[in-house]
Amino acid sequence: MPGHYGPVSDDDKTWSLMAYVGQFLVGAIAPAVVFFGKSRSPFVRRHAAQGLNMGLAAIAVWFVGGLLSLAVEVLIWAPLLFTAVVMFFLVYAARAANRGEFRKVPAVVAWPILK
Repeated sequence: MPGHYGPVSDDDKTWSLMAYVGQFLVGAIAPAVVFFGKSRSPFVRRHAAQGLNMGLAAIAVWFVGGLLSLAVEVLIWAPLLFTAVVMFFLVYAARAANRGEFRKVPAVVAWPILK
């Protein structure tokens, strides 16, 4: 759901973008840093929360999928497929953040943990 944030500064766009792109390098740490350290503006906070929700969902899926794959090896494909979907939506949301917009990611990918 697009929200009205008023004028969005280049700094806000950059930090929002880092909440997504940083996950390719350091996982859920990047959106956590943005969420807890740089989320003064509602625009940045919304993107950081969504990025962190995606990162936390990926960690949970890998943890549970890894444990289940010990019993049934074919289940290792579940976290791999989930990761591919997350990567797609990271790029999707990052492009919107870079344009100064917000695009909601489906709840199955970004579990609504943080607002």
